[in-house]
Amino acid sequence: MSKTIMIVDDSATMVLSLKSTLEMNGFKVETAGDGVQALTKLKGGVKPDLIITDINMPNMGGLELIKNVRALPGFRFTPILTLTTESQAAKRDEGKKLGATGWLVKPVSGPDLVKVIKQVLPGA
Repeated sequence: MSKTIMIVDDSATMVLSLKSTLEMNGFKVETAGDGVQALTKLKGGVKPDLIITDINMPNMGGLELIKNVRALPGFRFTPILTLTTESQAAKRDEGKKLGATGWLVKPVSGPDLVKVIKQVLPGA
């Protein structure tokens, strides 16, 4: 059974690039343009096996999204990777405290991303 990954990023180019990489590697992909859209989809029944989120987005950024996702029933253990241009340790620590599984700094190559996904998503 193929795993579903939700990509949350306000950059259409980034979403397109990630989506094609993931689909070529056999994943199903859901997308959202910001944290508000992502939460609406999750509350509406979308149940991804993994969430990849940007940090800096309009309406609701990635850190706030992580906090909200962790509060939803059934998402406490869903792996959440951040994929961002932010590389400061303080931001990374805040992300970890809020429940991020991993922190990736853009740009990340397709093979590297898939490798990380396989590490945090059993059976991927």
